[in-house]
Formats: sequence, structure tokens, C-alpha cells
Amino acid sequence: MDYQLLVATTNRKNDGLYSDMNIHSDAIIVNQSDFFDCQTVNKGEYSLLFYSFNERGVGLNRNTALLRATADIIQFADDDMIFTDTHREDVLREFEKHPEADAILFSVESLNKDRPLKKIHKFGRVRKFQALKYGCARLAVRREALIYNNITFSLLFGGGAKYSSGEDTVLLQDCIRAGMKIYRSTVKVADIKQDESSWFKGYNEKYFFDKGVLFAAALPKLCYLYAVISAVKNKKGSYGKSKIFRLYMQGIREFKNKKRGKK
Repeated sequence: MDYQLLVATTNRKNDGLYSDMNIHSDAIIVNQSDFFDCQTVNKGEYSLLFYSFNERGVGLNRNTALLRATADIIQFADDDMIFTDTHREDVLREFEKHPEADAILFSVESLNKDRPLKKIHKFGRVRKFQALKYGCARLAVRREALIYNNITFSLLFGGGAKYSSGEDTVLLQDCIRAGMKIYRSTVKVADIKQDESSWFKGYNEKYFFDKGVLFAAALPKLCYLYAVISAVKNKKGSYGKSKIFRLYMQGIREFKNKKRGKK
């Protein structure tokens, strides 16, 4: 099996990110900037494809890399990650040990104590609701499993898109609905800085409205129930539970109406 790391980034002038992230593998870096360019750069025994596009949207960025990937195993990455020296070998070894796995969510540790990440304590299957706790910055997947199931990232969610975060949540749910087997692994592949967010502007009305849209996109049959549960459990911001629930419902209705072609 071969391996490629797919990195989403913005406003880079050169390929220095490859070294900054301590990448030790073939990689595709897609840089959203104000110009168009394509370079193939030799990095010792590995190869880097460095693309720059005058466009915006993290889902579009990840799809651009996905459509150009060629490896058996691909892994998605954010540009604030610092990979271990052995990430390539560790990922491939885990897939070799678990041929039943279509995708594996690996361990990543946050360097920002104010923004901790979900910890993985043992290897196991990831189901529908468990997948809501993870992002794609730790996801490695058999590329052909995505291709044969016609799965790509949503263009509606994430930095640079109409709605805030969620493109990774929708992708994971699409994988599960397609019957792909996703697992979680204790093997650590990277640290992540998490210094700032490209989309989070506080727990305001747009935040909760966009979450409602995400519920409808990721959990079409369970979105109303999940909206109730999330509103009851919510402890973020200064809004009351009833206000949060109303915003969730507005977001759910917008997504379902848009999907039906209604204004």
C-alpha cells in the first residue's frame, strides 16, 4: 500500500509548510490564495504536489486534493498539525493489521489546553453518534472506498462556505450510511496547535442556526431528536434552551426547504 497526506491551507507563498508540519511522506498541499499555480517538488524519497487556487472553502479545498490523490491510503490534515516522524509507517501498519477497516480515525493531541480534542483510549468501531465527536483532521481512509461510494466533502460547511463547521461531520456520516467501516485507533500521528478558528465567531445566533443546518444534513432522519437533545444539554453562550432550540429548528427547516428546491 502507498500513502499520501492531503493538506488544506490558505495564503502560502511557497512549500515551506511541508517542513513546518514535519511531513515524512508523499503529500498534496492545496493552497487557497489569490493566484493559480502547480508545482511538483521532490522531498528526498517523497514527492509533494503543491497547488494554489484562487478560490475559497475548506470543502472545496479538500475535494481538490482528493480528486488528485492516487495513493491507496490517504489522510486528511489541517495546516496547524505537526506530524510524528513515523506517521506514514504507523498509519500503513494499522491498516495492514485491520484489513476490515475502510477508514481509521487516529489519535491527535491538542497543544492548546483551552481547546482539547476527543481522546481515543482503545481501538474500536465508530458508529453514527460516535462519529459526531471527531473531525477529519485525524482521518485516514482507503481512497477507493470513497470513490466507489461517490463520497466527497460538502461545499456548504466550513471556513469559506455558507455555513460554519461541519464538512467533516457530513463526510463521516455519508461514509457510515454507505456501509463503510470506520474505526478509531490509539496510535498517535500528530499534534495540532488549534491556536485559532477560521469560522468560530462566538456562540451567537448564526452558530446555533448553522448547527441546525448541520443536524439536518448529517442526520436527516434524526435531526429533530438530536436538536432536542442538544438544546437540553447545551451550556454554551448566554442563550436559553428554548431560544437555542428555535434556532436549531430554523436551520433544520432551511436545509430541508433548500433541498426540496424551496426558497
